[in-house]
Amino acid sequence: MTIGTDIAEVDRIKKLLSTHGDFISRVFTKQEIAYCQRKKNKYQHFAARFAAKESVMKAVGKGWLQGLNWTDIEVINLPSGEPRINPRGALKKLMKQAKITSFMVSLSHCKEYAIAMVVAQ
Repeated sequence: MTIGTDIAEVDRIKKLLSTHGDFISRVFTKQEIAYCQRKKNKYQHFAARFAAKESVMKAVGKGWLQGLNWTDIEVINLPSGEPRINPRGALKKLMKQAKITSFMVSLSHCKEYAIAMVVAQ
């Protein structure tokens, strides 16, 4: 079992989304974008998902420089609202190699910051 944690500044994510046109599609899946866009404080939700993606990368010990794409890590919500990691693409392959069966994830955010913690099981 390994853990990863990350904190993201909401304003930084807001600036990246506003000034880098391809950032949103490079980092977030269509489902994540749709979920965040529906929220009143959408940038807090984008920042929390960004922090979760970073946390997964830390938990597995690999990042985008080692071939893991941002969109290989999708943060979804169960009907109860509980966040989950939906592994895709290269992350699924990495999980098999590392014998990781699932991830536990916790997200939190406020006006200025979003934080995520991920446990790879």
